[in-house]
Amino acid sequence: MKAEADQRQLTGRREAIEHVCSIIRSRASQAVYLMAGPGIGKSSVTDAVSEKMAAEMTILRIHGSSSLAKVPYGVLAPYTAELPAEEADSPVAVLRAVWTYFQQLKGVNDVPLLLVVDDAHHLDDATASLVVDMMSAGWASVLAAGRPRPGLPQALNQLWYDGLAERVDLRPLTGDQVTEVVEHTLQGTVPASTVQSLWSASGGNPLLLNSLLSDAVADGTLVKRNGIWLLLGPLPADGPRLSDVVVKDLLRRTPEEQDALRVIALAEPVHRSLIEDVCGAAVVRSLLDNQIVSESTGRQSELRLWHPVLGQAMRHQVSVSRSLQLRQKLDEYLDTRNAGAEGRLRMVEWSLECGMDVPDPDLLDAALLAVTTFNNAGARLMTAHVRTPELLPHAQSVTARALFNEGKYREAASLLDECWIELAGDPGAPHVLMLRASAHLALGESAQLLRAESRRQLENAGLEVAESWQDRIHGLLELADAGDHEGIRKVISAVGYAGEATRSGAAATGGETTSGPGSERSRADLRAASVSETTHAVAQALLAQTLVSAGLAHQAHAAALAAAPSLPALHGGLYFFDEFVLTRLVAASLAAGNWESAEHELSTYPPERAEGAATFGGGIQVLRGLAFLRQGQLERGYQVLLPAVEALRVNDPLQEFRFGAALAFYAAARLGDTPQAKRLEQDFIAARHASGPGCDLLAEAYAAAAAEYLDRKGSGLDKLRELAASDPVAAQPGIRMECLILCSDLGDRSVIQEIASLAGAIEGRWAAGWRQLAQAWASEDADLIMETAAGLEEAGLINLAREGYARAGALLDGAGERRRARQAVAHREKCDEELGERFRESPFIASVPSVHLTRRERDIVELAVQGLSDREIAQQLMVSVRTVEGHLYRSYVKLGVRRRDELALALPKK
Repeated sequence: MKAEADQRQLTGRREAIEHVCSIIRSRASQAVYLMAGPGIGKSSVTDAVSEKMAAEMTILRIHGSSSLAKVPYGVLAPYTAELPAEEADSPVAVLRAVWTYFQQLKGVNDVPLLLVVDDAHHLDDATASLVVDMMSAGWASVLAAGRPRPGLPQALNQLWYDGLAERVDLRPLTGDQVTEVVEHTLQGTVPASTVQSLWSASGGNPLLLNSLLSDAVADGTLVKRNGIWLLLGPLPADGPRLSDVVVKDLLRRTPEEQDALRVIALAEPVHRSLIEDVCGAAVVRSLLDNQIVSESTGRQSELRLWHPVLGQAMRHQVSVSRSLQLRQKLDEYLDTRNAGAEGRLRMVEWSLECGMDVPDPDLLDAALLAVTTFNNAGARLMTAHVRTPELLPHAQSVTARALFNEGKYREAASLLDECWIELAGDPGAPHVLMLRASAHLALGESAQLLRAESRRQLENAGLEVAESWQDRIHGLLELADAGDHEGIRKVISAVGYAGEATRSGAAATGGETTSGPGSERSRADLRAASVSETTHAVAQALLAQTLVSAGLAHQAHAAALAAAPSLPALHGGLYFFDEFVLTRLVAASLAAGNWESAEHELSTYPPERAEGAATFGGGIQVLRGLAFLRQGQLERGYQVLLPAVEALRVNDPLQEFRFGAALAFYAAARLGDTPQAKRLEQDFIAARHASGPGCDLLAEAYAAAAAEYLDRKGSGLDKLRELAASDPVAAQPGIRMECLILCSDLGDRSVIQEIASLAGAIEGRWAAGWRQLAQAWASEDADLIMETAAGLEEAGLINLAREGYARAGALLDGAGERRRARQAVAHREKCDEELGERFRESPFIASVPSVHLTRRERDIVELAVQGLSDREIAQQLMVSVRTVEGHLYRSYVKLGVRRRDELALALPKK
């Protein structure tokens, strides 16, 4: 259909403005319809278009209004004020009055007219028909902004169907655009986890995004520390800017719609049939048409506010008495037995908000769901109301997880120390045990000390210690701390894995845990299943961790994958087994040099896109930063690691702060950012022992290398050599090889042969690439080094290929073979371009000319400075938009800038 062909979907505001202006200038269509949901930015685009076109056209604006939607020509009152009352609804008289007004405008300034219609979906049919008549007569071009639902009046829609109007759909901001908006607004670096939280909460809606940003900064939830903007807690839903948006939107609704919205907000998600019974089907249809409420498409049709944060904000607008009144009104319709987990959670929260009693088991079920979806305040509210003595230990464990989510590890550990013994016979006991262990490890305690203390507590409680499942799990943590992968293998072999059998046995009991003769047996079966799954998942994940250190990356990856079958059975419990396994799986991929696999595993991690970003985002980003460093992409790694360290300062559930600080210290030192490097060095020194997948020995190695880059006195290199030769590192070839690689980067030629020898026993393409490079390098044969570098480049190990080409170029230049040396340099520069970084030279190879902007990069940067968009630059230079984006990114890195508006000052003079 013609209508489909003329519809464009845009997310970029600049792109939308330029596109609309180009249509109006070209007169390709009589009208442009800018369509978007509420808060997406229609008004800002029409304002910008009006401003840009003001020098070329006379702008006349009409504002649609819901209150005038049924009043013929009501919105044209400013132009028909002199008409007699009897002619106010005459199409001919109104058209004549508007024409007269147009003629007066043209008499002053004889330029074309642009009629801008805001909220065109509220136009009455008579006005819409008049607008069409004006376009048909050639009196004016039209820019009409409206919502897709309920849509434009029929007269305007017909123009589109007839191919006489072009429709532009403005979509919510993408993740990259949210990042750009947030960094521009805050004028600083913002961690990916913070951006994710803002994007998730706002849905890419610019109005909501700006409101959330303003409120979060004002109430101290979003703060700037060491140049990094950190989110310290949940985004405020009761801030003045967001509350103002909610109040204004409510005032536009009818009283019936307002009541329906309050009920939906208080009960969401809620069955559509229930709201239709209470508030009326017509009201529900109106809310859906106006995109205020969304409807699920699952087995049952459920309603919720279009953006979750609006629901939270609206709940803050309802008084307790009014909330109780609405709850009582709804009680006869509610059937929580058929509600989903989220619906039951909301019912419990609503009951507590109204002061109603909730049975303790329901409170605990809802609190567990709340805390595992990072609704920490809600979880604590629910556990605080538990009164049944035998359920208090359960409430303590849930409260501890809420504190753990917030980085309050000492308080969490204290609560768990009180309750873990009492919960030893509960099906969730393994979750409590692992959470307690993680809390103590996060406080810097060793696994050995934790095991000894746990044994003492078990003995004092009269429980069996020898061969107990609790001691076995503590023993696995102790073996992992010592890097003993053979010991972990023996435990796995001894205990076996009866996952399928235990799951089947638990399922056969039907999950009854309340009362009756079968109750205790059922609980025992469920606990046995949980113990088996937990032991298997923990053992395989820790085996992967120790195998990485041993240089057995492929076996490590297989071990981490072997933990996966246990994870579904552990979902919904108190502990974060998904993250525990994922970090070991990614570490194995990185050790093998499988960068693409590691990035895929990280990018598909759900909590990074949702509520868990603030808790686990820092640890996820540290692993991503390590991947960039190993690929030779120092700037990209530094840009990721610096905010990751600040995020870990607030939340470090996987004990990665010391490792992250060491990596960031290394990147800062290599890039010459001395003030940051010195600050990060102090962070590293003051940090506790790192027991996550980024082990402490590797953190020591990177810190020693960083110290050498800072002072160049040899002490850092000496420490790195000592570390590489130490017994703990010598027993872990994977860590030893990385220490030697860091030594080689610092100019230690003596380690080349050892790298070649050691890498032969280490799994993965990263080690294999280093082995090839080291062997060729030791030969001093430029031809062999060139051939090896070409192979490495083809294998995707670009930074290693780049080192090879640079070394070959230096050898050829020294031999007087200038032409071939230039060829090697050309290959090296190609690798530089592919890396997209200002590669920092290792002292181990000859220095090369400094990198400057290429001719193409300079052309693109100069056009960007003039204010052209990426698309306009691409059209002018006849290249793809992707090419423009790539050259701009590399130019940013070379010039040391982060944003487009900094280019003018940084651009080299001709």
